[in-house]
Amino acid sequence: MDWAGLASYWPFVLGLLVTGVASGIAAGLLGIGGGAIIVPALSTSLMVLGYDSDVVQHVAVGTSLAIIIPTGIMSARAHFKRGALDMKVLRLWAPFIVGGTLIGGLMAGWFSGDVLRIVFAIMAFVIAANIVSGFQTKLMGHLHGSSLTHRISAFVVGYISSLMGIGGGSLTVPTLVAFGSSMHAAVGTSAGIGVAIAISGTIGFVISGWGVAGLPPLSLGYVNLVALLLVAVLAAVFAPVGAALAHRLDQKTLKYVFAAFLVLVGLNMVWTVVNG
Repeated sequence: MDWAGLASYWPFVLGLLVTGVASGIAAGLLGIGGGAIIVPALSTSLMVLGYDSDVVQHVAVGTSLAIIIPTGIMSARAHFKRGALDMKVLRLWAPFIVGGTLIGGLMAGWFSGDVLRIVFAIMAFVIAANIVSGFQTKLMGHLHGSSLTHRISAFVVGYISSLMGIGGGSLTVPTLVAFGSSMHAAVGTSAGIGVAIAISGTIGFVISGWGVAGLPPLSLGYVNLVALLLVAVLAAVFAPVGAALAHRLDQKTLKYVFAAFLVLVGLNMVWTVVNG
């Protein structure tokens, strides 16, 4: 057995364990599914191991979506028990979220790794600015009663989320707030919506990555099974911790935590592209 080869993977495994804990807490706290942590952490770990930068970003995004499935379920369950999951909105959004995410996942193979990173960074900055300034509410607030607006928003959120590898919370939360939901209800509902995004997005990335050369061992398309197992277990366990913390914070504090987090993630993606 090549013990030296195995030893070289320990930093990767340790990084995955830390990522699992952090992404689980983030999922419950911010309703984001943890993808904003998983994608940069996983892509960085794989690049350190020497995998191609284009393949790395696709694997990070696809695996992140797969990990969000159990994380989102645990987070949504915790918020549902606290009465913060709006089932009416969930039923309205789900079919269009699934359609947008599946299409995005199937198209992901058309884009380079740096394109996916730039999409991630730009959307992170836009979302953070919106949370602080509230411009989306001014633009869309009067449309809160329109089912068509909800459906179009769901499709767009699903498509962009699949390219970013996130559970959609960073897009869904401010959109639902703009439509009149409280911050707590928006976070809780976005956790449920994130499950639909994750399932359909994962299917798309498995199909689009099937047979691609240079993938890490034990990968199913663009989904790496080792990362999926390690991060998913810890993330699912720690998601309720984040949900409990979310309900102890006031809405204003929660918004600013969310915005600061997104700016840091966006800066990290830009740094990766510039120095790649």
